[in-house]
Amino acid sequence: MKKIVLIIGLLLFNPLFLLAQARDYRVVFDLTSKDTVDQRSVIRWINEISNSTKDAKMEVVLYGKGLDLVVKDKSTMANDIEQLAKNKNVSFKACAIAMQNQKVDKTQLIPGVEIVPDGIYEIISKQRDGWGYIKATR
Repeated sequence: MKKIVLIIGLLLFNPLFLLAQARDYRVVFDLTSKDTVDQRSVIRWINEISNSTKDAKMEVVLYGKGLDLVVKDKSTMANDIEQLAKNKNVSFKACAIAMQNQKVDKTQLIPGVEIVPDGIYEIISKQRDGWGYIKATR
């Protein structure tokens, strides 16, 4: 029993442990899937994180067929996207290259969705800045 208390004490007061707890909660989601199950999962994760960690920063980068999530006439979750995009800690970023390849104009995007020149570069830039990375797929 004393060993367990000692181990817990060491973990709690270890500077690395304390530093890890003090870091910001920042995560970038990589969505390339057209599958609505994958798309719903991302929305669910954002809602769950927002509810548990109010200051968490989240970004969803959409390219490839994942772009469908933020195109007005293709999205099954347009209302959710529009509401989440109003949260200052949540952003949806559509890849301009994917938009060009799929002939999607910025007027076709759900309000609040931003455009980045290159979705992959956006993701690696976030990772370089210390953001966590999640590939949204089953």
